[in-house]
Amino acid sequence: MKILLTGRNGQVGGALQQSLAGLGEIVALDRTQLDLSNVDAIREVVRTIRPNLIVNAAAYTAVDQAESDEAMAYRINAEAAGVLAEEAKRLGAGIIHYSTDYVYDGGKSGPWLETDALVPLSAYGRSKLAGEIAIAAVGVPYVILRTSWVYGLHGKNFLLTMLRLAQSRPELSIVNDQIGAPTWSVTIAQATASIIHKFPDLTKADHLTGVYHLCSGGQTSWYGFAKKIFAHSLIQQKPQLHPITTADYPTPAVRPKNSVMSTDKFQQTFEKLPSWEEALESCLQRIPDEAPHLLKAN
Repeated sequence: MKILLTGRNGQVGGALQQSLAGLGEIVALDRTQLDLSNVDAIREVVRTIRPNLIVNAAAYTAVDQAESDEAMAYRINAEAAGVLAEEAKRLGAGIIHYSTDYVYDGGKSGPWLETDALVPLSAYGRSKLAGEIAIAAVGVPYVILRTSWVYGLHGKNFLLTMLRLAQSRPELSIVNDQIGAPTWSVTIAQATASIIHKFPDLTKADHLTGVYHLCSGGQTSWYGFAKKIFAHSLIQQKPQLHPITTADYPTPAVRPKNSVMSTDKFQQTFEKLPSWEEALESCLQRIPDEAPHLLKAN
């Protein structure tokens, strides 16, 4: 089995390189090897590699920047996703693709279901929804995994931002009126590997085609997430935290107030997912081996 993995240097892509090892021949490419803004280049690369499965972990994820660069966000998150799906169909392959909680408007009081109305508030959210629609329109066997609040020990994310700011600031103000489920990149990668292990040929598992929520269980706010990070015994720099509202911290892109997504469909179809607290504990335990610099106090 040959698997084409895009976005190998991203948070999820990096974790996927490890989790997919042993499932087949992994061809992992970064943006220098596969330019997702170039349709012709995408087609050429896929036709040269001829994978049995495409795992598309590449994306334009600069949420605020997308507000002023929506065309590029669409090119990478929507057009490229559709072309990858077309090429997968041409080869008789399947595709696994990652989407986001930002396809919802955040106005629901309870957890979002895969069947709920999709009303993204931001350019980033619109581009990711367009990618979902483009893939589904091709008629290729696909699994789209919507995730939320992704973090890890590499790349750019809330966890690393908190640990970096703690090195120089004794106090931090954190938004407390947006809720969601922080999701470790390794959780996403391991769950993806499990899907492929159980169903290596999506073309023979038509019943799987569709959208699933893949995120940690439970919910918290960004403030609650930060509190949990700094409560861990490994973290030496522990700033004083102050809860603030979204209005106190305006950003170019509007974020959903409620990003909590039900994972019942995923867990009934594939496997159980950890709570966000369990996953965060496992992530932080890896710091001494993977990112010891994060533990250095000034």
